[in-house]
Amino acid sequence: MKKFAWLIVLAFSINTAFADNSLDSSVEQLQHEWAKANYQTPKDGQEAAFKALSEQAHQVSAANPGHAEPLIWEAIILSGYAKAKGGLGALKIAEQSRDLLLAAEKINPQALNGSAYTTLGSLHYKVPGWPIGFGDKKKARAYLEKAVQMNPTGIDPNYFYGDFLMEQGEYAKAAEYFKKALEAPPRPGREDADQGRRAEVQQALEKAKQHG
Repeated sequence: MKKFAWLIVLAFSINTAFADNSLDSSVEQLQHEWAKANYQTPKDGQEAAFKALSEQAHQVSAANPGHAEPLIWEAIILSGYAKAKGGLGALKIAEQSRDLLLAAEKINPQALNGSAYTTLGSLHYKVPGWPIGFGDKKKARAYLEKAVQMNPTGIDPNYFYGDFLMEQGEYAKAAEYFKKALEAPPRPGREDADQGRRAEVQQALEKAKQHG
């Protein structure tokens, strides 16, 4: 009986590891497809690219209930879709992104180094405020500060917090965070995203210096 029980535990462990590896592979694919849509696709083709990718991301989320990572990436992709679409039609997509991030936060706020807070912050300062949308500058600042606190050397939280600060006219402080973003350690397997993001950070830093 002990041997039989041990075999059950072993089989469960193997199945769990296989499921985790499958999820990791799916998330990695979404990451690369997002980088392609965001940085390598012409502007007039981004809406269609993000729409198709959002459908793919939803399939990954649906196949992995109870996991925060695919929800976060579905939300990030929907955020890109909303940006590419623009106008009032983008608001509903942005709301879907926000709701997925809040759901991911309940599952695991630490997932992907607190990436849910980075995207929540960016949504809250990019989306119009009441009565049109849910945008809220105070919430944006709070989310982004939390994101930086959780991942102080990360390129994304430092970039988006800097971008928010620049939008608020806090150019000198924004430049500090852009510099931190440029000093961020490379992310293994995310070279395509790092290259595109660093170019954005460099442009933003030059803009902040012009106003400083």
